[in-house]
Amino acid sequence: MSRQTTPCTPRRPGDGAHGRLPVPFGQFIVKAHGRCNLACRYCYLYEGPDRTWRTRPAAAAPAVLDRTAARIAEHAAAHGLRDVALVLHGGEPLLAGAARLAAFTDRVRGLLPDGCTLHTTVQTNATLLTDTRIATLARHGIRIGISLDGGLAAHNTQRTDHAGRPSWPAASRGARLLAERHPDAYAGILTVVDPRTGPVELYESLLALRPPALDLLLPHGNWTNPPPGLAAAQPAPTGPGPGRPTPYGDWLTTVFDRWWQAGRRETRIRLFEECIALLLGLPAATESLGLDPLNAIVVETDGTIEQVDSLKSAYDTAAATGLDIFRHTFDDALHHPGVAARQAGADALAAVCRACPLLTVCGGGHYAHRYRAENGFTNPSVYCADLERLVRHIAGRLSDATAGAHR
Repeated sequence: MSRQTTPCTPRRPGDGAHGRLPVPFGQFIVKAHGRCNLACRYCYLYEGPDRTWRTRPAAAAPAVLDRTAARIAEHAAAHGLRDVALVLHGGEPLLAGAARLAAFTDRVRGLLPDGCTLHTTVQTNATLLTDTRIATLARHGIRIGISLDGGLAAHNTQRTDHAGRPSWPAASRGARLLAERHPDAYAGILTVVDPRTGPVELYESLLALRPPALDLLLPHGNWTNPPPGLAAAQPAPTGPGPGRPTPYGDWLTTVFDRWWQAGRRETRIRLFEECIALLLGLPAATESLGLDPLNAIVVETDGTIEQVDSLKSAYDTAAATGLDIFRHTFDDALHHPGVAARQAGADALAAVCRACPLLTVCGGGHYAHRYRAENGFTNPSVYCADLERLVRHIAGRLSDATAGAHR
């Protein structure tokens, strides 16, 4: 799963590292339930190196949720935020119950200062979606994002329950119910790229589920534990250029061309839209591209404050901060060294990244994808060549379109 991004507007940041002002958190990812009803074989959260989930309670207690709501409101008031994004996450957050998620959302909304708008999304595997649950969430202003590997049963064979039974029948029912009966509550679909699939077939299969937006994410791999299709022994790049395999870049550029040729009318694809924005010099907010500082923070089921889950794909306790919502504020988390590093922009990048002509667009790639056991995160992304392939391809399409418009 992944965070869903809603922009926030900070007004009064405090002092920070590297001579920078830290950006207040505008996105709060709350683990309403810390277990999942599925056992996806590739899951970095439950099958990866991090084991912190094992000792945490399955569900967040009322005291944790109440204190979290108060801390969010406190942070919004301290920094004059006009917008706050609340992401209800897991595990599978619907295991906590739709009514409980709705009550927590109402609690946060009620505590926020005047003039601050709450944008809430629940990220689910869709297997537990029913008309009643969707209606409850929608009534309380909660939009629903779905995580799937594609729009066909064949794409989702690794998404099974704990008994090994396929999740697709229930997930597809939930997705279609959301699209057909409650389109206004439909936030979109999140899909992790698998270069072994046919890119156009997979994209069109997702379109059949009528998502208003797609999030195409690269699998969480790194130099020590590379993603499928990228060799473990490949060296970190010393600069942009040809010669390295680009299976993920090739896959993404094929989907981009299909999407671009359709006039971008079929659905929004966040990765492509934000790459275009960055190439045009516009602001964009994504973990995978650009140099904008990360403004997301996680609250676990026991009230622990952590950095984003993607770090857990690197090593055990990589997301830990040592903070919790009972003893610490979110401002305390802003000054954690790990958070400061995520907000340091180009200063936190490897020298080869700082010298790269694609720096302002690529931004060094996703932070978790830079990890190498020997030297931490000061490396280019393990997807460096793939990102270069995608960015240059999109730049070429933009250049062609601009040239055509002036003929």
